[in-house]
Amino acid sequence: MNLLELTSDQYFMNIALAQGRIAYREGEIPVGAVAVKDGEIIAKAYNQVEKLKDATAHAEMILLTKLPNIIGDWRFNEVTIYVTKEPCAMCAGAMVNSRIGKLVFGIYDNKYGAAGSAINVTEHKGNLHKVPAIGGVLEKECLKLFKSFFKILRAK
Repeated sequence: MNLLELTSDQYFMNIALAQGRIAYREGEIPVGAVAVKDGEIIAKAYNQVEKLKDATAHAEMILLTKLPNIIGDWRFNEVTIYVTKEPCAMCAGAMVNSRIGKLVFGIYDNKYGAAGSAINVTEHKGNLHKVPAIGGVLEKECLKLFKSFFKILRAK
């Protein structure tokens, strides 16, 4: 792999997908997230709602709570978050309040997505900070993981 491949959105989304697969194996909705700063992964997380019995234990929220200890601040302007699914309003709001530099996600969520699909929390005109978002990165791979998870869930 060359340097370009190691710092591409696809590369980091593959790492987020690996986190999503951990969630999948643990019976969680397969959302995985990765934080990247200066081309390096600084934190990883996956959904743990069922495991922790906590509705806020989304991959993105867990990731955001790790960052202050790594960065030494609550402002994450130079951090890009990669996540397998478009964030919900809670997660998107937390990204705005944390001053995330950029959001990259896999699948769009037309029902609950808050980075432009259902609503646009990340770039709402009243926000003091806006989070630029790019969707559809490795969308097919992310969608395949989600479809597999929900197929098994419905069969139960």
